[in-house]
Amino acid sequence: MPSPLPDRIAFLGGYLPRLCGIATFTHDLCEAVAQAAPESQCFAGAVNDRIEGYEYPPRVRFELDEKDLDSYRRAADFLNFNNAGVLCIQHEFGIFGGGAGSHLLALLREVRMPVVTTLHTILREPNATQRRVMEELLRRSDRLVVMADKGAEILRETYQVSDDKVDIIPHGIPDMPFIDSSFYKAQLGVEGRMVLLTFGLLGPGKGIEYAIQALPEIVKRHPNVVYLVLGATHPHLVAREGESYRLGLERLAEDLGVKEHVIFYNRFVSLDDLKEFIGATDIYLTPYLNEAQITSGTLAYVFGAGKAVVSTPYWHAQELLAEGRGILVPFRDPQAIAEGVCTFLDDPDRLKATRNEAYQMGRSMIWPAVAVRFIESFQRARTERRAAPRSAFAGWTLASRPYELPPLRLDHVVRMSDGTGILQHATFNVPNFNEGYCTDDNARAFILCNLLDELGDHPPSENIDRLATSYLAFLAAALNPGMGRFRNFMSHGRQWLEESGSEDSHARALWAVGVGAGRSRNPGHQRLSTQLFERGLAVVEAFSSPRAWSFTLLGLQEFLRPFPEHPQGRAMREILTARLVGLWKAYATEDWPWFECSATYDNARLCQALLISGETTGDAEAQEIALKALSWLASVQKTQAGHFRPIGSNGFYVKGGAHAYFDQQPVEAQAMVSACLEAFRVTQDAAWLREAKRAFEWFLGRNDLGVPLYDSNSGGCSDGLHPDRVSENQGAESTLAFHLALAEMNVAEHAITPGPTHAS
Repeated sequence: MPSPLPDRIAFLGGYLPRLCGIATFTHDLCEAVAQAAPESQCFAGAVNDRIEGYEYPPRVRFELDEKDLDSYRRAADFLNFNNAGVLCIQHEFGIFGGGAGSHLLALLREVRMPVVTTLHTILREPNATQRRVMEELLRRSDRLVVMADKGAEILRETYQVSDDKVDIIPHGIPDMPFIDSSFYKAQLGVEGRMVLLTFGLLGPGKGIEYAIQALPEIVKRHPNVVYLVLGATHPHLVAREGESYRLGLERLAEDLGVKEHVIFYNRFVSLDDLKEFIGATDIYLTPYLNEAQITSGTLAYVFGAGKAVVSTPYWHAQELLAEGRGILVPFRDPQAIAEGVCTFLDDPDRLKATRNEAYQMGRSMIWPAVAVRFIESFQRARTERRAAPRSAFAGWTLASRPYELPPLRLDHVVRMSDGTGILQHATFNVPNFNEGYCTDDNARAFILCNLLDELGDHPPSENIDRLATSYLAFLAAALNPGMGRFRNFMSHGRQWLEESGSEDSHARALWAVGVGAGRSRNPGHQRLSTQLFERGLAVVEAFSSPRAWSFTLLGLQEFLRPFPEHPQGRAMREILTARLVGLWKAYATEDWPWFECSATYDNARLCQALLISGETTGDAEAQEIALKALSWLASVQKTQAGHFRPIGSNGFYVKGGAHAYFDQQPVEAQAMVSACLEAFRVTQDAAWLREAKRAFEWFLGRNDLGVPLYDSNSGGCSDGLHPDRVSENQGAESTLAFHLALAEMNVAEHAITPGPTHAS
């Protein structure tokens, strides 16, 4: 017997007036279910893509900032405390923050009610991050809704999801009467013409240029044709590129001599206005370029309204237009589009019959019918998992809650940066111009920007791309072309103070541009980083610093992501890995398992670099050495009280000598966080997660003085821990060390699936 509907049904996604397809869908679904189930209270949570949010209707009871991880946990608490009986999520990778939308998982790990997830995109060939996020999303959802048989097929074949867990429900559409298009044509001033329509948010993937290229042939045979392109350019595209795509389409129409046959209506229209445009349409065109589109709301709207469709064969179109319900044409083929359109225009009887069949099939797609299907899915989810409402604070032990990381605050990073780069030092929290800039810190800052951009975890108000551009420009200027070496120190007056920097600073710059080459989503940054890496790599072979070898190996790991067969990169990785292994064999003993006769600074980087290179190349000996060395380092950097105590800079730790306890440097804690998280990734041993957390908590006050180094008010980090106090200055190196460690801890949190699939 199906479970009764709950008193409260929650919906999560974008929401009108936000301008995107998911927002429209969430709004329409919520309203349709509210109409179909008046005994239940329907409310929504809206995901914001801008810091100021939107003027939402009363139906929206809570909001999320897509880039703020904590807001997802707060949303879970809101849903739990308000005893939502079922949560219906509209999932699209791009609308949630974190890598591949991973912030959503933080909410799913804590909500107590059954979850029904509508999958608007299902990737047949996901990358590693997308697959990880998708697999956890699928596990934590009680039921899955797809809008086409193809979606169920991909879930079954790519993700091994049982068909029993999947409900196939068509995309909802408004209920429109089936009337002659002449009525609406008169309203729009296109009476007497045959109207072709494409609508939706504009972007390059829509393929509209191919439809325009088809127009000369269509107009030659049917001069009364007009092509109406309806819809605003996607807001995110406007933010990046302005209206260049639309302007390019307009120029194309003019060049082809069809500007009198094309109308661009640059508006996001209301549903009532949209009905008029659809009503005036004779043939709908969807010349989309990507086959892997499982759902098209615009196609569903127009098809269900009883319009003939000419479309490229993306998945949703293949299914909806099968058996002659429309005409499918090859991708990027203007001639085929022209033939498809003229097939309908040449044969009015076929056009009418196709419209009739589409309209009849569309009766099962109108929102009232779709709402009933969703309600049935909600009932199945509740029947399959009868979860009691969560009582306030029940189960809120430290063991049952995820580790809460501090929120990201980049105020001090921005304060320390200018058009040249990031300044080295600060007096208290005020930038110190007298000390100028250094390559080391700009390299760290550039790495941070790339991590935050990939993670999607930064305030919308902070222009990460602008900051990254400044830091990369500094690194480009730092490379001395005559020597092939990076300089390190620059005065505030932009004068270089040396011809070449240290081996370590050179290698740290290589590490940064390796990250840019391997991870940056800015094509210009990626190309420049690649160029700088290749120019600066060769000299490393003559270096003698083990830390420079290690930083270079970390950069090589990133650089070889897009260039796995790069001959110089592969050769250098082999050389430097062998050198670190050689050091171990020369110096390590049972009571001193280390690479040198002393442990000095950035110690964990040697372990991290060797571990990564060993794992990537399949060198089991290198991995074993790295883990032994890191285990020893963890043991000597842990007090009897259980907190992290890095090797101090006032004497370091020499074999057979005393272990310096102070001054303790933030870069040591950050290096330990990185290396331990890497060890966990390779071994899946949770002990390494605990070591990473121990090192990170040093920043927050779990240290010898019990005093935090991170200042949550300024977003800065103190320069070190002295025997009796913390440093009052918040320089770039220390602040970046904290934020890099925080970013890596966030990455790790997204990669871990703690606890059972469902909390009960």
